[in-house]
Amino acid sequence: MLLCFLAAWPVSTVKAYRARTAKGTSLGFMLIVEAGYLFGLSSKFLSGNVSFVAAFYVINICVVGANIALYFRNRRIDAARTSP
Repeated sequence: MLLCFLAAWPVSTVKAYRARTAKGTSLGFMLIVEAGYLFGLSSKFLSGNVSFVAAFYVINICVVGANIALYFRNRRIDAARTSP
């Protein structure tokens, strides 16, 4: 599962960067996914079961974080387009 998401999120990041719009993007969804990865990583450390899988959590957290940052960048671009 983590590998599939690891493959999908960079595609989403590139798409959001090129689109230059926040339309069709759900900040709530990305925040929930980010929280899920943070909780998953936390569980690895709290259980003492830290393995290479933790690296995939970290990478996914970073890529989803980049998507969240792009969301706010794209919202600014959207606002600039609509203001006179």
